[in-house]
Amino acid sequence: MSAKQQTAISKVMTLLQEWDKGSKSMRRKILVDFIAQNQNKTGPELEQEFAQAASLFLTRLTAWLRLTYMIGTSLTEQLQAIAIFLSASSGHKFMAEFLEVGGVLTMLEIIGLKQAKEEDKSEALRNLHYIANAGRKYKELVCESYGIRAIAECLAKSKSEETQDACRNLLLMLAQGNPKFEVQVYKGLIALLPCSSPKAQQMAAQSLRVVQPIVKTANTSICDPLLNLLKTLHLEVQFEAIELLKELMDYNEVQDQLLTGLVGLLRPAKEDMIQKPDLLDDADVPKMNAPLPVFVQQAAAAKTIGILARESNDLAEKLIQKRVVHNLMYAMGNMDYADSQRQSSISLEYMCRTFPIVDDHVRDAMGENFYDLFMSNPETLYLNMNHIQSDVLISNKLNIPKLVDRVD
Repeated sequence: MSAKQQTAISKVMTLLQEWDKGSKSMRRKILVDFIAQNQNKTGPELEQEFAQAASLFLTRLTAWLRLTYMIGTSLTEQLQAIAIFLSASSGHKFMAEFLEVGGVLTMLEIIGLKQAKEEDKSEALRNLHYIANAGRKYKELVCESYGIRAIAECLAKSKSEETQDACRNLLLMLAQGNPKFEVQVYKGLIALLPCSSPKAQQMAAQSLRVVQPIVKTANTSICDPLLNLLKTLHLEVQFEAIELLKELMDYNEVQDQLLTGLVGLLRPAKEDMIQKPDLLDDADVPKMNAPLPVFVQQAAAAKTIGILARESNDLAEKLIQKRVVHNLMYAMGNMDYADSQRQSSISLEYMCRTFPIVDDHVRDAMGENFYDLFMSNPETLYLNMNHIQSDVLISNKLNIPKLVDRVD
């Protein structure tokens, strides 16, 4: 054995003894030095650094992690050190050793810990990313460890955009090239749509647009939570919801249910249109009333209907058969929410200009003067509408028979 090798071995033995006898602060110092000196090293380079005994250090590291991750002792440094082993190219041996001692479950437990710092959750997710990136059987291992649920819950509860982003990317990775679990990821994303975090809702809707073509068949359980997203006051969430609705029109399993749902949202149930007083409100303090969620949803549904009708005459005809014209006129009469009136007017005007039969029925129902006012500027009609005109719209009985012609 050369003198150089002997020196390397004795250096490693000293390091391992320092670790075994060392206090928490000593171990932390060893980790900080290791992280600083070994970024982006390959498996063979790490072995050389540790005189072919890198596994002895990794074993100590994983054992200490399992004992301390609940308390959080030097957790960031431990996770960063493990990342060096897991990300090392040609370091397959290290990954196998980490998985053998239950590394996946430990990472999943860390991202579910209430007391864990967001930064540590991000590091744990990064390690899961390295594992899943190693191939299909590794993705399956993460999924078999109830990983999809743990990652989705972390995405829903996290307060950090960086952590949420890491969760989203990991879920997308688990959905791709993983046929055994792609449907489970799809259902996990649907389960995120009703969560209370707007960022998580936006990411879930965005991810569903990627995962839907992978699973090929749309699940009807997506319809209600997706239509409920239209109640959001966050425009970025509404945008993703509408984009997903547009793409789901290509799936016969859900198209009819979604179109029926959208038309129904234009006429909210009476009990949902009552502003419930907040018992904690101070009666003497003037306050801005937030719009009723069903009115926000009504306006978003009217907007979506217009978008879908413009994209496809076939969809527009299906909507007309579902009495969308009757319901758009009803929503136009909602003087409690201007955006409902505006969006409904814009969508109805398009249908009048495209389908002569719609145009004739709407003119008859509105009367010539009101119809001319509407068609001359649908976007601002609500500014000039009086209560009599609103009543005409709300009480309309329009029911258009089967379509026979349209303007092409």
